[in-house]
Amino acid sequence: MHGLLVMYRKELEDHFSSTRFILLLTVILMVSLVTTYMVGTGLRKELEGFAKPSLVFLLLFTSTGALFSLVQFIAFFGPLIGMILGFDAISRERSSRTLSKLLSQPIYRDAVINGKFLAGLTIIGLMQLAIVLLISGMGLWVLGVVPGWEEVGRLLVYLVVSIVYIGFWLAVSILFSILFRGMATSALAALALWIFLAFFMALGSSLAADVISPIPPGQSSDPSAIIRHERTREVVSSFSPITLYSQATATILDPTRNTTRSLILMGPMERLSLSRFQNPLPLGQSALIVMPHLVSLMAITILCFAICYACFMRQEIRST
Repeated sequence: MHGLLVMYRKELEDHFSSTRFILLLTVILMVSLVTTYMVGTGLRKELEGFAKPSLVFLLLFTSTGALFSLVQFIAFFGPLIGMILGFDAISRERSSRTLSKLLSQPIYRDAVINGKFLAGLTIIGLMQLAIVLLISGMGLWVLGVVPGWEEVGRLLVYLVVSIVYIGFWLAVSILFSILFRGMATSALAALALWIFLAFFMALGSSLAADVISPIPPGQSSDPSAIIRHERTREVVSSFSPITLYSQATATILDPTRNTTRSLILMGPMERLSLSRFQNPLPLGQSALIVMPHLVSLMAITILCFAICYACFMRQEIRST
């Protein structure tokens, strides 16, 4: 435990004193500030002369400004935070030949890898907390609305989901840092995985649905064929953590959503009972809806870090 605390403090000091961390935090806070101000100004103009609806504070996070909302920004660019923090976690120690000197001290191998990962998670949590607090303060100033306990609870769940999501990319970047000795190679490998999941996974899921569950010609209005095609596409796209995160955060920050599915076919009875779902869902119900997504994100993060741990413990470390 002593070695773990030493490594944890060392990594935190390295992160806080690095120019890379300062630049990254500055860019993220600046983008969040500009996006929130634009969204808040637009909401204030739209609500002039009207009674402010309930849960309007959450619109600061979900409403699209000139380009994107904050949720979309974190879903798309959040992986870069994890990759920047971890792509040289082990390869930097190798290139500077400090890894063998570090292990020659009374510090075990598992303390090294655990300390680096926990320090990275702490930095990610502090960044996400700073973003949420900055947007909340901007919302108080621009909208003049105080968030209720329901909104605070949803923001806390969103904060946890975001930390787990970016933590997955931190574990991926550390894994590539262990597998590849060059820092540039490690960064390119993590970047390639991010590009594939962000840009090509949606296309691949559509192609897979066309092959596995095609809609026959002339049956484009057949509900059963459409459901099979859409379910296949959603199953394939759920292999991407970006999709899991986007669906989870969109549901938890939008109380009017009662499902994470993009396509819902309703019969006569469902339409008759639609009025039951007009009111916002309570936080507990929304949390139950997104629980499978959160468990999936936590599972792949733990699995990826377990692979990192096993690979690092089995690698040979030379003093030369």
